[in-house]
Amino acid sequence: MKVYAFTLGPLQSNAYLLADEATREAALFDPGMESEPVAEVLVRERLTLTAIINTHGHFDHVFGNAYFKTKTGAPLLMHRADLDLVKRLEEQSLYFGFRATPSPPPDRFLEEGDLVQVGGIRLRVLHTPGHSPGGICLVTEGTAFVGDTLFAGSIGRTDLPGGSAETLLTSIRDKLLTLPDDTVVYPGHGPATTIGHERRHNPFLTGRVSLFDL
Repeated sequence: MKVYAFTLGPLQSNAYLLADEATREAALFDPGMESEPVAEVLVRERLTLTAIINTHGHFDHVFGNAYFKTKTGAPLLMHRADLDLVKRLEEQSLYFGFRATPSPPPDRFLEEGDLVQVGGIRLRVLHTPGHSPGGICLVTEGTAFVGDTLFAGSIGRTDLPGGSAETLLTSIRDKLLTLPDDTVVYPGHGPATTIGHERRHNPFLTGRVSLFDL
């Protein structure tokens, strides 16, 4: 198993390729703006994309859906509760001054407990609303792709439509903090971290920052 990390576009959103090095199959998480470096790695490493996964529907994480769907034909996967956000990709993007190609419709909706197979790798779906209604995390073999649910030293913003600080903290505590401390966390922005580090040091999880501060 190998993870390729990319920081893309003016909003510095993270995209990830998870590859099974034996089968050369790969999943792409959150294709954002200016995603050409991801496509270059697919070609250079001779990887076959078998899934495009949106951890949530905000425009900076789904901007490249159409590009990769057209280029690879890989199925697009997301949670049903964020479908409306993805449908409004053009509107979201224009609000921030960008023009986007509409996203294709999803090929499969992911729910809590679903499994996504990438070669010999099994990803388990955790539904983690709070940043958005359909936020999901995908977990496998000591690794978690968490979108904007959890960051190194912070958590996802909750002031956007459909966000809830209380719901987000419940998602993190009930779903992510049940994972082993050495689980590597790949967030939607910023550097990777671990569950153990965030459990001990993240001010939103230790009580140093309260809900009233969000």
